Amino acid sequence: MSVADRLNSIKETIPASVTLVAVSKTHPVETLLQAYHAGQRHFGENKVQELTSKVPLMPKDAVWHMIGHLQSNKVKYIAPFINLIHGVDSFKLLQVINKEALKNNRIIDCLLQVHIAAETTKFGFLEEEIISMFKNEACPQLKNIRICGLMGMATFTNNQEQVQQEFRGLKGLFDRIKAVYFNDDESFKILSMGMSDDYLIAIEEGSTLVRVGSAIFGAREYY
Repeated sequence: MSVADRLNSIKETIPASVTLVAVSKTHPVETLLQAYHAGQRHFGENKVQELTSKVPLMPKDAVWHMIGHLQSNKVKYIAPFINLIHGVDSFKLLQVINKEALKNNRIIDCLLQVHIAAETTKFGFLEEEIISMFKNEACPQLKNIRICGLMGMATFTNNQEQVQQEFRGLKGLFDRIKAVYFNDDESFKILSMGMSDDYLIAIEEGSTLVRVGSAIFGAREYY
């Protein structure tokens, strides 16, 4: 199957209300262009160097998502153009993004990454850390970032019930935070959860954005 065929079969399983981000990491621009010409516009990368090298080679209307762990010292490289940063896992990182957004005269959309998986290797806030951050007086001073929702990665397991429970827990947290801190803010609307192996479960549990890579592009290409 071609990239276009795989992309179209994935799209058939995704409601119109859910955004599909094609995770294009490790794949060359030629492969990304196949998805682009088949109608895909949202692309996700997890390494800053790879992201910055691809952007100038892709059409200008491509929408770029930084989905990997982001180091503070790399924010400046993506601040001029990034559309959405998924993996904000500390208040310090949020402050750095705000600073770099100000330098570029931009407001950068961000998602707070929540640690929902059993693996300790995954990054993210705990629920109490997010609540504490929102209560921090310094938080409302960050005028050049916009918190648009939450992101989480489920445990890598064949236990679908566990994955379902983790996604359900994240949706519950999203609803609580929305009700308390963003009730009148229409921009807080993104719940990014679900990848190639579990995106259908994520959609059932309320995901509004799924990140699908190998199911579209095939096995990763390391170059």
